[in-house]
Formats: sequence, structure tokens, C-alpha cells
Amino acid sequence: QVQLVESGGGLAQAGGSLRLSCAASGRTISSYIMAWFRRAPAGKERGFVAGLDLISNTHYADSVKGRFTISRDNAKNTVYLQMNSLKPEDSAVYYCALSTRSVHTLPQMYDYWGQGTQVTVSS
Repeated sequence: QVQLVESGGGLAQAGGSLRLSCAASGRTISSYIMAWFRRAPAGKERGFVAGLDLISNTHYADSVKGRFTISRDNAKNTVYLQMNSLKPEDSAVYYCALSTRSVHTLPQMYDYWGQGTQVTVSS
């Protein structure tokens, strides 16, 4: 059974930073594609934010390039999303996801999901 548990969300001011964590159990994340998605507002489809492939190549949505960084700590079996220069439009529920296929921007290509963590950026 795979479990992904996100943490680190909260309230930040515009221009500030937050770091999200995604702790995995049941799978060794170094063997899988890991990604972050977000959904805002509630009810809309999850949008791709960042992905990390098996050789640690990173992929980013245009809206977060240069501001967000995805990384992985294999010893802790944890994926991170460092978010800098936050903007109010970054406010969303952020989800961690695992894929057995490849880095993809479509959420349906991912096999396991965390429960999400809320990020709110005030102007």
C-alpha cells in the first residue's frame, strides 16, 4: 500500500516562501516519477506544477519556472517543493503524486496521490 503525506502548507505573504514536503511509504520514491499538482479553486481539475524523473531531471509549469524547485531526499523517502517569490495566484491545494510511467502533465497518468495541503498567499 502506497501512502503519500503532504505537509508544510499554510499562509504566506506575497513574495514569501514555503516548503512543502511529501513523505512516502510503501514505495521507494527513487524508483518512481514524483510530481506536484495544485487545484484552485475547489472543483477544478488539478494542474501540473513540477515533476522529477528517475534521473532527477526536473520539469516545471511555465507559471512557476524560476520560482519553485522540486527535489528528492532518497534517504528520507521524501519529495519537496520549495516555493519562492509566492504570488496570490499560487494559492491552492497542493498534491503530491507518484507515477509508474513517466513525467506527465495530466493527472490521470499518476497512480497514487496524497491528501493535499492548503497554501494561501495574501497580497
